[in-house]
Formats: sequence, C-alpha cells, structure tokens
Amino acid sequence: MTPAHAPAESFFLPVRDGTRYCLFHPPQGECRDALVYLHPFAEEMNKSRRMAALQARALAARGVGVLQIDLHGCGDSSGEFGEARWEGWKADAEAARAWLQQRLGRPAGLWGLRLGALLALDYAAGAREVPHRLLLWQPMANGAAVMNQFLRLRIAADMVQEGAANGGTKALRVALEQGRPVEIAGYELAPQLAAAIDPLDASVLAPRGCRIDWFEVSPAAGRPLPPASSRVTAIWQAQRIDFGVHLVHGEQFWATPEIAECPALLDATSRLYPEAAHAG
Repeated sequence: MTPAHAPAESFFLPVRDGTRYCLFHPPQGECRDALVYLHPFAEEMNKSRRMAALQARALAARGVGVLQIDLHGCGDSSGEFGEARWEGWKADAEAARAWLQQRLGRPAGLWGLRLGALLALDYAAGAREVPHRLLLWQPMANGAAVMNQFLRLRIAADMVQEGAANGGTKALRVALEQGRPVEIAGYELAPQLAAAIDPLDASVLAPRGCRIDWFEVSPAAGRPLPPASSRVTAIWQAQRIDFGVHLVHGEQFWATPEIAECPALLDATSRLYPEAAHAG
C-alpha cells in the first residue's frame, strides 16, 4: 500500500528521440484509476503548472495514479519547442500511458487541458487501445482557434513594438504555409506543427467506448457553454458519445497575468472519484 501523502516521483522517461521529464503521483491506498496529464500549449503550460499539481495530488489522495509529462520540446524534456511535432506529442502520450499502465497494472486514461485536451482526443481517436476515460479541462473546440489565438500574440507584440500589425494573422499564416517558422512570445512555431494543429476538430474526434468528462471554467457564474463548445457537444450527443459537461465558476488560470487557482474546478474534478465512506 502506498503511504499517505507519498511525494511525487520525478524522472526522465527514455523515448525514441531523447527523454521526457515526468512527475508521477502514486495513488494512496488501493489504486482506483490511472491518468496521464497532457499540458496546454506554449506559455499556458507554465501558467497551469500549479493547478495541474494541485489536481494531481488531490486525485492521488483518492486513489488515482497520475503521471504528468512534459512533451517534446516543452518544460524540462529534451528538444526545442521549434522541433516539436504533433505526431511526436501523440507518441509521447503513448509512451506515458505505457509506463503508467506497467507501473500500476491497469489501463490509463488521459487528462488534458486546452490544447492538451484536443491532443488527448486526437490521440484517443486513433489509439490501438482506446483510453477508458478522458478528462478534458477547457478543451479547445478546434485547432484553428488555437492557432489564431497564438498568432494574435505576435500581432499584439508587433503593435506595441512597431505600431503596426505587419499584415496580421494572414501574413503569419502565409509564412507558415511557405515553410518558414514564426517566432511568437519566445516560442518558435514550426510550420509542420501549425499545419497539424490547424485542421483538428473536436466534434469528429470523440472515440466510442470511452467516458468523457468536459470541464468548462467561466469567470461569470451561470454562463452557458460558449457557442463553439456547444456545437461540439451537440454533435457528440447526436453521435451518442458517452460524455458529461461540468460548468464551474472561477478564474481562467491558464491566461491570467499571475499564477492563479480555480478551487471549483479542483472540487468538480475530484468529485468524479468520491471518497470512500468510513465506517463509524
């Protein structure tokens, strides 16, 4: 039995082209489930580290083993961001699942945030062994929205530094289509990565035989799902996908200027694994 409050184990996972930094949170008591965490894109990863760690510890306390992995070119893993490729990130997810399943002796699901949620869906859609569960935190409805949002960071920086947008996102997309990498907020975006992310559509990626829990954080209490997310969930419902939507109120921590927390999201996610009743 894993002792209570067991510390997380950090290590470098050997993969085909180097190593990936991982943090394993062993389940306390009997293992009830296993999850691999897939982080969001670029700077959102750093803004979200605290929330990911808090949730991983909370899940471990409820018997869920969690493996956090820094994808290729991200965080403390080998490679540069400009070398990262979408298929490589899916291979990282596969390697992380294989390690966790061997360690815990049970199937591993995926838990992803923002682009990490879209990565979880795309991986699951083509996986040899479909994950039994997906936890999606604020999933992006499509890859084009991810790219547009990221490219706008460059536009905003150009406006501040030069007083002009230099062609807007269209010019940046032309550069990528011509095979030229684009530097945005300190990250080099490779044309191959952008081309793989851009056409992704969550509405056609949900796998069958997998439970999906979609968590949406809104800064305004009572606000419904955004239109793009509502479109995806309506299509999933028509397809009879096994999913549930959880709306919570709190700060959108992946985008705040300072590191922030969203306790309501932690609580809502943890409730998927109710604490065992203790005999009186």
